This record gives sequence, structure tokens and C-alpha cells, in this order.
Amino acid sequence: MALLALLPAAGQAQQMVGFAAIDKADTVWVLVATALVLLMTLPGVALFYAGMVRRKNVLNTLAAVLGAACVVSVVWFAVGYSLAFTPSSRWIGGLERLWFGGLDYQLAQQQLAVSHMAPHIPEAAYALFQLTFAIITAALIVGALVERMRFAALMLFMALWTLLVYVPVAHWVWEPGGWLARMGALDFAGGAVVHVNAGAAGLACACYLGKRTGYGREAFQPYNLGWTMLGACLLWVGWFGFNGGSALAADGRAALAMVVTHLAAAGGALGWALGEWLLHRRMSVLGLCSGLVAGLVAVTPAAGFVDMGAGLLIGAIAGLVCYWGATGFKRWLGADDSLDVFGVHGIGGIVGSLLTGVLVSGTISGASGNLLAQSVAVVAVAAFSFAATCVLMWLTDRLVGVRVDAQAEQQGLDISEHREHVGA
Repeated sequence: MALLALLPAAGQAQQMVGFAAIDKADTVWVLVATALVLLMTLPGVALFYAGMVRRKNVLNTLAAVLGAACVVSVVWFAVGYSLAFTPSSRWIGGLERLWFGGLDYQLAQQQLAVSHMAPHIPEAAYALFQLTFAIITAALIVGALVERMRFAALMLFMALWTLLVYVPVAHWVWEPGGWLARMGALDFAGGAVVHVNAGAAGLACACYLGKRTGYGREAFQPYNLGWTMLGACLLWVGWFGFNGGSALAADGRAALAMVVTHLAAAGGALGWALGEWLLHRRMSVLGLCSGLVAGLVAVTPAAGFVDMGAGLLIGAIAGLVCYWGATGFKRWLGADDSLDVFGVHGIGGIVGSLLTGVLVSGTISGASGNLLAQSVAVVAVAAFSFAATCVLMWLTDRLVGVRVDAQAEQQGLDISEHREHVGA
């Protein structure tokens, strides 16, 4: 992913190489990074979201994140990886790895498959690393629709969305033959592919589902903001794998990306806290948590292309802008984006993607910034994701029905959907 700006046009999608061609240090780092990115979702996003919903919907929120991870995993290795990361056209990948195929191991002959995207590590490691990005993108959408969507409908929607929205966008931006990659759009680790994509989809889901009963009239008491802080801290730690791992090597770029990521998180938290202080003369725990996530989101497309000062600046700007996005802009939109998926991830992804085009350092990455290409990528991904998500929500609604009834919503989805509840 990080090397797309420097890679030539896509060639052969896959080849078999001997064990000696595999870089062991890089392979170990990508495997560790994979575990860190999965930690971001399970348990990071799960705890972050579950702490903010009402007590009667805690288990449903946890189940939604866990269920999404399971569904996406099957779809990815069955169909998604092949269509996302094999060269075919500007719009979608090839069919070489459909239905769990293509990740060949001929261990007796000391050979294994590698991808043209990462020829120095086993393709199984690369495909698994990419899976964790698909998982967290789907899981982020959960925050926009919690407390009112049927669980079975959510699982069907997640399968369709991963295949028909996430996969094409990943191909456009990260596969060297994708149309946005050819245009010169830079996305080190997922500003457009993950965050703009999830933010636009979350907003579409919130609009389609409508507002929760009592929204704007009743106080929705968070279950446990301690959980939310723990989830945010797990996201911070896991983001080192998210951005550092996207270098696909245990090298200087991975190290710089991790430092830039850390400073952006700190800057985001301080920027959000500053916004709260200026308007309300207070700084909240939830604000610090939301701000650090906003900083992490915004630096994601830039992490391997900018220096440390730029990373801090991106985080601080994102913290302030996303505070506005989750408050004033959210009120203006009028949509019940329950946990501010668009306000934090959508707006943070947009801010970071555009600033990447301005702040990219040629001496660090060898790449040159192109604000027009970044703008086209943001608009294209947001528009496609929003429109396609609306269609998929409509289709899911026709097939199984997406929203719980008023009685089930009042009772809480833990009981109505799972027949379980949080203990005393």
C-alpha cells in the first residue's frame, strides 16, 4: 500500500518463489502488524463503541463488531482478496484467487506464492494483513447504526458491503492498476479506502434507518466511558500496526510512520480538547478519546509521506475540525449518526487525505503531492460509498428488514435480538 506511488504498473499478479526469496524480518513485522490491526477491531472498536451506547444495547454492539469480523473474513478469502488485489482492469481485480484459491504452498518443494504487491513476503501474510483493514472498515460502520438495526440484517449487509463497496474502492486506490492509483492519489494506509469509505457508508446507514426513538428529546446515557477510553487506547496501540505495517517492511519508513502516527494522536486529542475548552471551558474524557482517534484517522493517508512536524499538524487540525464535525455539523445534517462515524472518520479521512496532497515530502517518500488527485479520490470514494450503501441498505431491507420494531428498540437489542443482557 505505502509503495504504490513508487511502483510501476501492475504486472504478473502472482508467482511462486523459493524460501530464500522471502525476507524473514519483513515477514515477521507484517505478521505482528496484522495482529495489531486486528487488535484495533477486536477488542478496540468493540469496547470503544460499547462504552458509548446505552446499557440495554451493549451486548448487541459487541456482537455487531464481532459478527462483522467473522463475515468479512469469509467473504475476503472467498472472493474479496482476488477482486481487490489482482490486476485486471482499472475498476476491479481478476479472478485468480476466487473461493480460497491462489495462496499456494508447495512446502515439499520449498516454494510459496507471493503477490506482485509484496514479492518479499508470503502472499498469505499479505492477504491476511489486508483482511484486517477490510474488517475494521466494516466494523467502523457499526457505530452509525447501533441501537436500531436487526442483527441478521446487519450480517447480510456487511457481506454485501464488503464485496460491492470496500473491494472496488481498495482496488481503485491500492492496486497499482486502479484508476485512482494511476491518477496519483496517495493513501498510505487507508484515509480514503478505510475512513472516508466507512464515514460515507455510516452516514448513508444513519439516513436510511432514521433516528432512534427519543433522539434529541431524551438523554442517552453512555454505559461505561471507561470502556470507551480503553478501546481508544487499544486503537492507539493497534494503529502502529495499521500505519507502520503499511510500509510492508521492517525499515526506516515503518519507524517514521509510527512516530508520525503517535504525534498525530497526541495532536488530535489536544486539538479536540482545545475546541471543548474554547466553547465550554471544560475538557472531557470522551473528547480526548474522540480527538486522539480523529488524529489517527487523519494521519493515516499521510503517515509514510510526511515528517513528524506535519504529522502533529495534521492531528491537531483534525482534532479541531472533527470536534466541529461531531457537534455543529452533525446538528446541521440532522442525521442520527449514533457514535459520530462520519463526524470523526469521514471528516477526519477527508482532512487527512487533502492535507497529504499539501504536506507530502519528496525527500521522505520520493512522491509528489497532488491536491487535485487527492480531491478526486475523496469525492469519488465518498459519493460511491454513500450511493452504493443506500442501495445495499434498500436491498437488505427488502430481503430481511433492517430496523427493529418500536417495542424491541424500547426493550433494548440485547434482549430483543440475543435474549441476553449485561449483568449487574
